[in-house]
Amino acid sequence: MDNRLQMLTAWVRQFPGFENADARPVSGDASFRRYFRVCKAGINGNDIPFIVMDSPPEQEDCGPFIHIAKHWHLAGIKVPKIFEADPARGFLLLEDFGDQLMLDQLNPKTASTLYRSALDELVLIQQLPASPDDPMPVYDTALLNREMALFRDWLLEGYLGLELSNTEHSMLDTTFALLRESALAQPQVTVHRDYHSRNLLVLEQSHRPGVIDFQDAVIGPVTYDVVSLLKDCYVQWPEEQTVQWLETFREQTLEAGLHRADSDTFRQWFELMGMQRHLKAAGIFARLALRDDKARYLGDVPRTVSYLISSSKRQPALRHFHDWLTMVAVPRIENLIGPVPGQEHLAL
Repeated sequence: MDNRLQMLTAWVRQFPGFENADARPVSGDASFRRYFRVCKAGINGNDIPFIVMDSPPEQEDCGPFIHIAKHWHLAGIKVPKIFEADPARGFLLLEDFGDQLMLDQLNPKTASTLYRSALDELVLIQQLPASPDDPMPVYDTALLNREMALFRDWLLEGYLGLELSNTEHSMLDTTFALLRESALAQPQVTVHRDYHSRNLLVLEQSHRPGVIDFQDAVIGPVTYDVVSLLKDCYVQWPEEQTVQWLETFREQTLEAGLHRADSDTFRQWFELMGMQRHLKAAGIFARLALRDDKARYLGDVPRTVSYLISSSKRQPALRHFHDWLTMVAVPRIENLIGPVPGQEHLAL
């Protein structure tokens, strides 16, 4: 028996128009949150859909979601409006953005339009001032280190079963230090922290994307979110196209006064930030499989690692990491998970 679903349904039914509402599952995500659709009785029998978030308080504090959603909504960002909230029990009644994930709508014909709208929205997010009532955390040394450690702890040693030598530990520490220092040296902006095609929705009545899953937002590097979008762990595009989108974004953010970087500098930031992001993501995918019994995320590990290969190949200072990754880690990944795509790989 799903006790939380019963509690959620009773909670929703207390509001006018929802007396007979039934909560239908929409999706879960990589966290413990769940989402349900409910309908409010409308005029002439036209029911109005809403989303209910179930965020168990002992596992997921919905406070940051509430604060950021209200702040960003007032600033004009396309985030769901909150109609009702019970943070003590972890229930939120939200605006329904529909089911059209950007990921599902992407193809070679639609990609340029969809990415342009996503980049436009990201420029607006990056210019947001912090809320005076609830300032966001800073993407600091400790957080960057914890994230990269996920790669070693959960993917390499945990899932792949590698027994790393002292030399390999030292090589990884050196790699992590270089990526950390690059991230900290970048201009700092508002960072969504998970800005990709599964957290953007194509809306029927707007050319702008609906933005979700923003509760972990921080103040951090200017290239972090654009890496999440253009080097997406769930879909991969030809490098030439990615570079064109990146340059468009660089020009937009330069004009907005968020940095003063030329193309080469911004591309270097992007590549190194991408490596930090993909070390984290690959580790999280392994953790989801091992700790949370969500093995479906393992299928995204090879693509994520392919980004690490291509980026590290361009960095002379990371030659040892690149060689080790291709000779030691990749064969084990391909044996236990699946083939790692080469750089000729195109998005489907």
